[in-house]
Amino acid sequence: MALRQVDEVAETEVAARALGLVLTRASTDVYPKVPPMQLRALHFVETLEPVNLTRLTEELGTIPSSTSRLCDRLQAAGLLDRRPATTDRREVEIVLTITGRELLDRLRAARRADLAAVLAAMPAPSRAALLHGLREFSAAAHRRSPVSS
Repeated sequence: MALRQVDEVAETEVAARALGLVLTRASTDVYPKVPPMQLRALHFVETLEPVNLTRLTEELGTIPSSTSRLCDRLQAAGLLDRRPATTDRREVEIVLTITGRELLDRLRAARRADLAAVLAAMPAPSRAALLHGLREFSAAAHRRSPVSS
């Protein structure tokens, strides 16, 4: 890899870390506080809903018993529910509760407010360049390897 490419990779990593901090900072202000892995699970359930335990396990990259315990905690917190699948009564579907949806909505609103504050501190041409670059990055990432969320 050429030196210029290494510099671009390193700079991209630093910028991505800053973006990640802005996005995760919002979760500290949203109640109830939910650990990152549980938030990931809620996002996957929202995206794939209804989802079964096998698919959620694959998306999270965990083992079924860990995913099941994670779902137990989220269900006890009132954020998701399990119900018999509509297609096969032997299978269980995992769905968000109203409370789970509200939590994700509050989290998105807090993230967007934090992003808006950071973007407002940038000149308009820089914001446009950032958005263009992120669109291109997203397209390249999806072409390379489809992303579920």
